Amino acid sequence: MAVNRQDNSADKIFTAIGLMSGTSLDGIDAALIRTDGISVFEHGPTSSRPYGSMFRDKLRNCLGKSSASPEIVEELTSLHAGVVLELVAKNDLQVSDIDLIGFHGQTIFHDPANRVTVQIGDGQLMADLTRINTVAGFRHEDVAAGGEGAPFAPLYHRALANDLEQPIAVLNLGGVGNVTYIDKETILAFDTGPANALMDDWVLRHSGKRFDAGGKLAAAGQVDTDVLQQLLKNPYFDVAPPKSLDRDEFPVGLVEGLSLEDGTATLLAFSVESIAKAKAHLPGVPRRWLLTGGGRKNPELVRRIAKAVDAPVGPVEDVGWRGDDLEAEAFAFLAVRSLKGLPLSLPTTTGVPSPMTGGTLYSVTSSRIKSAS
Repeated sequence: MAVNRQDNSADKIFTAIGLMSGTSLDGIDAALIRTDGISVFEHGPTSSRPYGSMFRDKLRNCLGKSSASPEIVEELTSLHAGVVLELVAKNDLQVSDIDLIGFHGQTIFHDPANRVTVQIGDGQLMADLTRINTVAGFRHEDVAAGGEGAPFAPLYHRALANDLEQPIAVLNLGGVGNVTYIDKETILAFDTGPANALMDDWVLRHSGKRFDAGGKLAAAGQVDTDVLQQLLKNPYFDVAPPKSLDRDEFPVGLVEGLSLEDGTATLLAFSVESIAKAKAHLPGVPRRWLLTGGGRKNPELVRRIAKAVDAPVGPVEDVGWRGDDLEAEAFAFLAVRSLKGLPLSLPTTTGVPSPMTGGTLYSVTSSRIKSAS
């Protein structure tokens, strides 16, 4: 059952597992950390599981809708629970060793202008399948209060960046791109525009492949500058941050008619130019840009970003962070903050009127116990 989320153990260090399934629909990432919700004391084991093609198609069909069938919600939750239990089993842990799960679920619809954001997943079922208390519903209170509901990892970025030379920019290249600017107590975060989602959808539709491996298609293509300029006319880029996007904010009909390679090159250039436009909104000049998310593994994308921002660019692994696991870690961190009643978002990260906590804690019950797949 859902219970009061605030925990009285203000100084307690929790062992928490975070779960993340991003807008690129790749699959599920899980990561264990030990944290008090302010600092991170240990980075533990991780696990991941790609979505099968049939389930990925089911999720893709949910995008842009305000709900999903109970069967899909249950299947998604069971898949996530399976990753948790796999992480525990493969690392000689016991379920009793884990204090908390941060279960983000899968975003299928995001419309903060109308105070709506939808992440599917059943927090109570997650708790019951894993026998671990679970925090879910991280974004709802922020959006209900007038915030953008995204991005939600910036406070975790700040916790990790305490010992780094600043200012820095942390650029997440998932389905949608987002940037966190950190300079001591100053933090600003917002969605930059598309990152991988438009390219991935284009490549899948025209080649049957899930993404442009190694950026080879984009490197072989020519950018259609007329189409690029049309895409860049979207008024979103002129809006002052904080701001956020739905995955499907940018229709790609303008690219239809181009070759596979030219379309990929044009969409990659669109992602890069949106990041260049984002740079103009930052309050200072970052000393370096740290890249996370799947896009950091696309050498063509990274090369062009470095040219666009005119600053040192490298993966977060350069400073010892785990790029494949960073968002999952963030939701473990945020779950602990939720339990302690600490803010998950700030006016400068989502535009919410005041620092906002959130999330709902689901405690383990004796009913609805099933076997996770």
